[in-house]
Amino acid sequence: MKSMTGFGRGEAGGPGGRCAVELSSVNRKQADIDLRLPRDWQPLEAGIRQLLTGVLSRGRLHGVITCESDQESTATLRVDESLARQYAEALTKLGASLGTPLELTPDALLRAPGIFTVEGREPATAEALQPMVFSAVSAALIAWDEARVREGAHLHADLVSKLDHLRQLLEQISAEAPKVAPLHRDALRRRLEEAGLPIPMEDERLVREIALFADKCDISEEITRLGGHLVEFQRLMETDTPSGRPLDFLTQEMHRELNTMGAKANHAPIQHLVVAGKTEVERLREQVQNVE
Repeated sequence: MKSMTGFGRGEAGGPGGRCAVELSSVNRKQADIDLRLPRDWQPLEAGIRQLLTGVLSRGRLHGVITCESDQESTATLRVDESLARQYAEALTKLGASLGTPLELTPDALLRAPGIFTVEGREPATAEALQPMVFSAVSAALIAWDEARVREGAHLHADLVSKLDHLRQLLEQISAEAPKVAPLHRDALRRRLEEAGLPIPMEDERLVREIALFADKCDISEEITRLGGHLVEFQRLMETDTPSGRPLDFLTQEMHRELNTMGAKANHAPIQHLVVAGKTEVERLREQVQNVE
């Protein structure tokens, strides 16, 4: 079990500089990746997203990437003045030949091949530093995933505790359920006696009334279904695959079964236990929102 929340940092260095990556994630129903990196490093975004794709089934992953180059530009601008004079003389000579003065503008000089040249080394490009950046992302991913595993262990322990409490409440409800019909029978007989209308317990009308009430307040199916949900919840907690969504669905089903029990069982002890159970299920559901 892994938590959706986590933080990881990774660094890597190389001949071209150094890169640091910070990854943090928070709860979210769907999977979403948000990246922030310098404008000059935008060509690497697609590759970084490919590394991050599939690392989480739900949650929002935020990544901040900073890179520093240790290579200052050593490029030098060279100007060939002799060649520029030749261009100027040739243009003047051509103008005289055509009978039209021709001017050598700065724009024409910049476009003229060979006059301006750049020599030396430029700083490393984003593409050149890609292996270093990807290495830092991988390191951050490992640290981030380890943090989610640690947080997931705490979530697991808390969910197990709450699940055990729910099992205890269900056992108490199961023990109280068979008492409902006999209690109703005794209460009905007592009210008839107090009203001066004694009716034998074997009377068909009384037997039918008790049978109808017993059927109406029977919560054995709900008890069985809730027990099955608890077993499935435990199974999903022990799987290695993301289980947050199915666990969330199960908490909704648990709440529904408890609601039905409270509505059907006209019995104060059961209703008190149902209220406690719904409170515990709500706590379960709050914690499940943190599970991937």
